[in-house]
Amino acid sequence: LGLAAAQDWLLGLYAEWGIPVRKEQYGTVNGWREGITHVDMISPWVRTLEAKQQAWSPPSGGPVEGEVLSLFAVAMEADPSEWLPMVKDKWVMLSFPEPTCRARQQLERWARPGTVARLDSLRRERASAWRQWISGVGHRIFGRMQEEGALGFIGSRWTGGWGVFALNSSLTNSIPSVEVSCEDYSLLNRLAASGKAPRIRVETESENLGVVPQLNVIAEIKGTELPDEYVLLGAHLDSWHGGTGATDNGTGTIMMLEAMRILKETYPNPRRTILVGHWGVEERGGFPGSGSFREDHPEVMEGMQAAFNHDNGTWRIIELEGQGFADAENHIPNWMAAVPTEISEHVDTPVPGEQLHGASDHDSFICAGVPSFRLRSSYPEYRQYTWHTNRDTYDKIVFDDLAENATLAAMLAYMASEDPVRFGRERAELPVSERTGEPREWLQCHAPRREPPPR
Repeated sequence: LGLAAAQDWLLGLYAEWGIPVRKEQYGTVNGWREGITHVDMISPWVRTLEAKQQAWSPPSGGPVEGEVLSLFAVAMEADPSEWLPMVKDKWVMLSFPEPTCRARQQLERWARPGTVARLDSLRRERASAWRQWISGVGHRIFGRMQEEGALGFIGSRWTGGWGVFALNSSLTNSIPSVEVSCEDYSLLNRLAASGKAPRIRVETESENLGVVPQLNVIAEIKGTELPDEYVLLGAHLDSWHGGTGATDNGTGTIMMLEAMRILKETYPNPRRTILVGHWGVEERGGFPGSGSFREDHPEVMEGMQAAFNHDNGTWRIIELEGQGFADAENHIPNWMAAVPTEISEHVDTPVPGEQLHGASDHDSFICAGVPSFRLRSSYPEYRQYTWHTNRDTYDKIVFDDLAENATLAAMLAYMASEDPVRFGRERAELPVSERTGEPREWLQCHAPRREPPPR
């Protein structure tokens, strides 16, 4: 429902600006609406835990109490037949416990080097042992725990910062899955490991909305001289539900919206057609929105001059890489030369580039040999604090940077549209892979997922 409302809002805003806009359905997806999540430890003392339910998690059907069981404590060295009966009427903890929940930069600044090395070694040891265990028992073990009468699953996907955890999809469709903070997960694990048998009360509300349409929102400023050649701005519209999706990808959406407003006001008659794609359901993996647009619009792919995508947070753009296109060196520097120095001086432009594609919607076009580029902001803090997390909220947005980014996107669209020369599609040789010792292969296209995955 939130995604559908956002799509309708875009339609209304573009119409208000006089920019032709449309919805394009390309498939279906399972709809889900989140309600409340309450998780409280009620024994050996009372404490409210910071928690969110996983996407597509079923509701608990009211408050459900039970002890927690740490698989890390009981299952790592045992055959499943020994511990599976133990999950009945338990909330099963599925993650390995972090040695510390302190942000790494503070540890490196203040802790003894030996302390940092010890904690790093312990975390690697636990993470490796956990991955090997999961690989050994297989993912069907979660279904078996469900059959054995587990009340639900408790996980903790810590991203390395204070108070943050990332959200993903529920493991099952019949018992709840919730994610708790690193700090609270560590508390439950310590109590369980010491024999204190912590008991929690969980209440979640959610609604399965059934199969609903998957949609892209496409806006267009028609070209006057070369209407069948295209410049494409892009950003995905969906987000995970941990926060409010502010930097993933509200910021990309706002940036491309403002770029189109600027273009409509200052450049209403472009040489080439300028499109913007607000892609649907990127977070489900495989880029179904942009991938379907690629498949459904071969005429746009054939006529594409350049595409620009943004999908990583609020800070100013710092890189526009050539993505392995040999002709990038003949166009990107020329486009950037028109950008004011106070913006361009912060942007690196490696050409032809290493095709550090970064797993977002621009990949849908690069794989088909279509010139498509990532407008990259700084990653480390974004990955640590707001990427898919419970802290991805409005207050994290830096609007001064977004205004600069929107100006950059509008100017790149203008320069690409006005460029007298078509962007060539010859592929440069990519750098050697450290793994194989051979040049890396060009990114391959995959058929976009147009229907819900089985659950």
